[in-house]
Amino acid sequence: MQEPQTIRYTINGTPTREEVLALYLDVGWTNYTREPDKLMRAIGASHTLLTAHADEELVGLLRTVGDGTTICYIQDILVRGTHRRRGIGRELLRQALELNDDVRQVVLLTDDTERTRAFYRACGFRSCDDGRLVAFARLR
Repeated sequence: MQEPQTIRYTINGTPTREEVLALYLDVGWTNYTREPDKLMRAIGASHTLLTAHADEELVGLLRTVGDGTTICYIQDILVRGTHRRRGIGRELLRQALELNDDVRQVVLLTDDTERTRAFYRACGFRSCDDGRLVAFARLR
């Protein structure tokens, strides 16, 4: 039986282009990988960038955008398929919330599946369709 790998978390590190593209491809986010220069500019412009490495492999990433005072938008949270269900996404989210503890609003948009609903509810988020809030998005 293989020993569990130690996960190393980093705040505002600088993952390589190759690492980032490999992770985004692994999770199937090809809209991002079609324009790698744009993706890397977005990564560089993030308010907060949290990464998770197992040995030297990038296995998780969370990035936020916002003003750091009144709004924190969790833009991306990804965990490599081989490392899911090990608490990496939850730990990235915990760190992001801790770093933005004094920010009034933390927001994210995600796919509507029972799995994602269950994950974010367990992390203390409320869905905008519960009757208290409304969300609007304009996507291209």
